[in-house]
Amino acid sequence: MANPLPRVSPGLPPGTSRDPDRMAADPRLVRWETRSEGPLFAVSLLFLAAYAVHVLARGMPAYGHDICLGVIYAAWGVFLVDYVVRWRLGDYSSSLLAHVRHHVLDTVVLVLPLMRPLRFVSMYQVIQRRREKPRLSLYARVIAYSGMSAVLLGFTGALAVYQQERDAKGASIRTFGDSMWWMSSTITTVGYGDITPITPLGRTIAVGLMIGGLALLGAVTGSFSSWLLQVFSREGDEKPPAR
Repeated sequence: MANPLPRVSPGLPPGTSRDPDRMAADPRLVRWETRSEGPLFAVSLLFLAAYAVHVLARGMPAYGHDICLGVIYAAWGVFLVDYVVRWRLGDYSSSLLAHVRHHVLDTVVLVLPLMRPLRFVSMYQVIQRRREKPRLSLYARVIAYSGMSAVLLGFTGALAVYQQERDAKGASIRTFGDSMWWMSSTITTVGYGDITPITPLGRTIAVGLMIGGLALLGAVTGSFSSWLLQVFSREGDEKPPAR
């Protein structure tokens, strides 16, 4: 019996998979990711620095805030260009909706640039292509990149909440130190409750920080626990038999 004809998706050449994990098969996309991740990382840090100065330097002249806003908008424009290029070079170039549906994290990071620390974990995949063997073990990579992402996400969340709460009537978050204290107790799931956001946007940011922080810290603690179990299991296997 003859094999049935392969199914061909509209807008894709025969044999092309819609699996997002196989997008890197396109050499143009691989080349773009390899060359752009470094500059995008620098732009992300510049974006974060400009936003921090804009929020914290309240006594800065108006032109200083205008410069910071210009840097912020320019950085967002770079992120938009990167998103469009990845869409056009990917497997879903014929449908923007399909690209959005299969790249939720990239879309969220584009709409909410302060969430960009969540993309730092994926940078290792690009760096790994430049080396035949990774320098860190799997558990160490997860712990290091998740921990770094949690710190950066917490810092940006504290900045955003402080910006919304500092001038609100009846707010308990009046200084950036208050916001950092609230962020630390929130992202670690301690939740003392002595300081809480009261504005609608501040609470919305808090929900995002809770979800992102819980996921990242869960990855850190889970990987550390798995590493300990692996070490103890290996020691048990190497223990000489009792006489």
